[in-house]
Amino acid sequence: MDLFLAQYKERITGVLSAPDRLIFRGTLRQLCMAENTARWYAWRGVGLGGFENHIWPESKRLKKHAEDMAKRLGRPYEHLASSKIGKQERADEIARRDKIREGLVCVFGATETCWSFRVRKDPAAKYPQLKREERRCLFLYFYFKDREFGLMHVRLQTLPPFDMQIYINGREWLALMMDREGLGYERQKNCFVSLEDAERAQKLADLMPRFHWTGAFRAFADRVNPLLKKALGGRKYFWTLREAEYATDIMFKDEKALQECYPHFLHVAITNFSSEDVLKFFERRVKRDFAGTIETDLKRLPEGIRVRHRLNQNWVKMYDKQGTVLRIETTINSPKGYRVRRQVRRGGKVLMKWTILRKGVGDFYRWVEIARSVNGRYLDAIASVPLIKPSRDILDPVSRPVIKKKLRYRALRPVSIEDSRLFASIMRGEFHLRGFRNHDLRASLFPDPPSNPTEAKRHAAYVTRKTRLLRAHGMVRKVSGSSYYRVTRRGVAIMATALNLRNYDVNSFPLPRKTA
Repeated sequence: MDLFLAQYKERITGVLSAPDRLIFRGTLRQLCMAENTARWYAWRGVGLGGFENHIWPESKRLKKHAEDMAKRLGRPYEHLASSKIGKQERADEIARRDKIREGLVCVFGATETCWSFRVRKDPAAKYPQLKREERRCLFLYFYFKDREFGLMHVRLQTLPPFDMQIYINGREWLALMMDREGLGYERQKNCFVSLEDAERAQKLADLMPRFHWTGAFRAFADRVNPLLKKALGGRKYFWTLREAEYATDIMFKDEKALQECYPHFLHVAITNFSSEDVLKFFERRVKRDFAGTIETDLKRLPEGIRVRHRLNQNWVKMYDKQGTVLRIETTINSPKGYRVRRQVRRGGKVLMKWTILRKGVGDFYRWVEIARSVNGRYLDAIASVPLIKPSRDILDPVSRPVIKKKLRYRALRPVSIEDSRLFASIMRGEFHLRGFRNHDLRASLFPDPPSNPTEAKRHAAYVTRKTRLLRAHGMVRKVSGSSYYRVTRRGVAIMATALNLRNYDVNSFPLPRKTA
């Protein structure tokens, strides 16, 4: 994000990158599959014929434990009849009303859809089997004011496999850390609008991914699920990341400083970013057989106007918060395709290798690294179309001939058909990741294979001349010791501005209207 910060440094007062909304999932591995669950209950002396009669008393036991826990601690237990009731807002209201500073705030019960098991007849096997299917059961929500995490909740499913979720707000967690350090800040809802020491706050935020999650979550699980000790034979939950949001907040001096820029940021995000760019943000290469989903949408929300780019189950969003904060937020729900460097055993030896990124909490730090890099690339892409300079100040210098090493190179024609076609090819997403070679650019400019060797040489010479021309104008540079070229920051600004002028009407960007 260095390019963005350098371009708007006079408007910015601070930057903070930290986890935001975190949802962790706890699973009992022995009960995940229907076959394993059937064996487990059979080992306990519960056959398929008595399965339904056994699990409902367990559900009632969990409910009674929650009611007794709330009563013992003098806290309310409420059954919510509608899913439209906001649980987080209700718990926050109770915590403020009763001035709860630490401990249990309240317990909610709600009947919701879940994935559990049911005994079904199997015509092929000619005897009943346990099947995993969707059904409804009671969920228990335990809201706590924790000394580490602040207001959080634990969600427990009362039917097998007794899945658990733990929700943590990273901004509230960071606020408690800054309180202990004595750092001043101004916070509005879930957003810091100013920080006394942004550098120190960032160092505290960087400690969060390395937290000892398993130990903390095990303590919560033992408190809310009494079945773990006896009925489940001392089984332990395996903790994974279900959803992780990582947000970079750019704090502007005042509302005017941001609102003068934000329509421009929206315009660039909607009109300039192609599907290849979205792949580039997430470090994905463009493939001809790509079968995923890439979407971009714009929406007006209560907290501001939001633009979102979605790549399958992952997305990056941009919106203005509290009038003075520009937030770039990346959500990683699917780690497929990413890798992490960790210890592995190969041939009896322990080695450090790049392996597949897992959903386990042990790899959470790597999720943070990936999301933070996505935010940084997104901000720099926004800054590649400058706001402060008029387009003529960017394009005029390359519209004149230049002399390099006593050789004269022609002026560029940035919005001409020939040069804009060259710019569009170079600005493809996969070239941003690894650079481009003469061969790569030929394949983009001349998709049809050459009919003979002479034509192939002519194409190669054409690309060589164009690359030398762009190097002379300082728009691309050669990677030392390789045949690759990379686009410079100057080149990104020039080519993005030229393509924007050629393809879009920069004076007619519509903002969504407010709805009643």
